[in-house]
Amino acid sequence: MQRINIEIKARCGHPEEIRELLDKQQAVFAGTDPQVDTYFNVPHGRLKLREGNIENALIHYRRDNLAGPKRSDVFLYKTLPKSDLREILTRALGVLAVVSKRRSIYYIDNVKFHIDEVQELGSFVEIEAIGEDESVGEDKLREQCQYYLNLFKVQSEDLVEVSYSDMILEKRVQ
Repeated sequence: MQRINIEIKARCGHPEEIRELLDKQQAVFAGTDPQVDTYFNVPHGRLKLREGNIENALIHYRRDNLAGPKRSDVFLYKTLPKSDLREILTRALGVLAVVSKRRSIYYIDNVKFHIDEVQELGSFVEIEAIGEDESVGEDKLREQCQYYLNLFKVQSEDLVEVSYSDMILEKRVQ
């Protein structure tokens, strides 16, 4: 399934405050999911296999490395838990990075929120305004993302430009 996301990622020193704000907004809590994202070597964009208890998918996306709300073109294929797909992709493409995290997942309409505790990296919040069809235009998705960015009082210095995989790789080089 192809879709457009407008999204942000930010360091989060106050995850409990974000949870409280989401509760006040009557967000639907989908649960907390221990996830492992395996990123594979590909020539364009990023390809990751997400394995968790709630979410399992093969995801290819292209996104510019920008700090604020940014467009991400996403192809998502839902997979079965504990499939042989990781082994097949590892043999075919090689592993670029592995990211382990504990993700709390919330929804308000077409907007998805993640409060992540990422191994080796710390706490983050992500906002994804998701356009699964053309009924919600990119401008509306940007407005939604900006609204929650303001509501959560995310500071510009906390915005993250890159993926968790890039951060893990950078940490290993240091």
